[in-house]
Amino acid sequence: MVTEVFTNQLKEKVLHIFQHLHTHPEVSWKEVETTVYIASILQENGCRVQTFPDCTGVIGEIGEGKPVVAVRADIDALWQEVEGEFRANHSCGHDAHMAMVLGVLYSLKNKKLKGTVRFIFQPAEEKGTGALKMVEKGVVDDADYLYGVHLRPIQEIPHGTASPVILHGAARFIRGKITGEDSHGARPHLTANAIEVGADLVKMIHGIHLDPMVPYSAKMTAFQAGGESSNIIPGSATFSLDIRSQTNEIMEALVERIEAGAAMLAQYHGVTIELETGANVAAAVPNEEAQAKLQKAIEAVLGKENVKPPLITTGGDDFHFYTIKRPHLKATMLGLGCDLKPGLHHPNMTFNHDALMNGVQILTAAIVETLDESRE
Repeated sequence: MVTEVFTNQLKEKVLHIFQHLHTHPEVSWKEVETTVYIASILQENGCRVQTFPDCTGVIGEIGEGKPVVAVRADIDALWQEVEGEFRANHSCGHDAHMAMVLGVLYSLKNKKLKGTVRFIFQPAEEKGTGALKMVEKGVVDDADYLYGVHLRPIQEIPHGTASPVILHGAARFIRGKITGEDSHGARPHLTANAIEVGADLVKMIHGIHLDPMVPYSAKMTAFQAGGESSNIIPGSATFSLDIRSQTNEIMEALVERIEAGAAMLAQYHGVTIELETGANVAAAVPNEEAQAKLQKAIEAVLGKENVKPPLITTGGDDFHFYTIKRPHLKATMLGLGCDLKPGLHHPNMTFNHDALMNGVQILTAAIVETLDESRE
């Protein structure tokens, strides 16, 4: 009866936190009020708290000594059009991730821990740069294990199931600029039309062929050229590229081909084409030990029959920079089934809120299991 009462109270707290965060979204590197809100909860519940003078994000910690088991939640929202208005919007589930990790704190705060539990509330995942900043701050330098969580769309797994690892692909976002000279619409021979240069760039990208056994894609996602005067041939334009690959090696090969093709087209058309990387998200580096512990936790909470195999997705997450930059770290990310639809990043994304408690219980069980086994 006591356990049931605690579970109901915990569910109410987690839902309350989720609703607050859902209705107070903030975009990358501007999560100021989100940081303050989370820091206050951490302090109220006995955590040692660390914030940073030069960036958003907050760290909480309970327990003492080794091992150090960390759990990470991303805290930023997307900027997108929702019902005709551009605004911050939690359409990627980061509000749920924060609520679940705070639920883990509530579950563990009164337990006698055999080590340290560190709660990492990381900014700017959507920019692909937040994890690198947290690594720079040293937040995982002494950590032994790191767990993350991400809601999964209904197209992957249903509510009531979970996977112990998400094998994200690499993602790179490139901003480009074509620079030439404008010309009169009646004299196309005097200039290179930036729109035609852009069209050639799209054709070149579509003509790149790499290892067909590895999923990859590259596409132009924005292009701006010309103005209100339709009798001017635009010499300059700006554009954006979204590049994806299941492996870091294919990503490097893909970018090299794009850079070489852009240089060739610039010379052919007599313009300059500049490419600048806006974000660079690495592919997952799986760890079998962390994955096994998380699988055991899923079995304990949902049952063996509801453990799903590794989720392979070309979507990216900067979570994997933690292990790439700190190879000693054993990390994995929980893929949580929650009947999420229509899909991640859809402005009207919804999911089954009952999954929040599944996530809390799985992460809590994984952390306790990791602390116990590491001290044996």
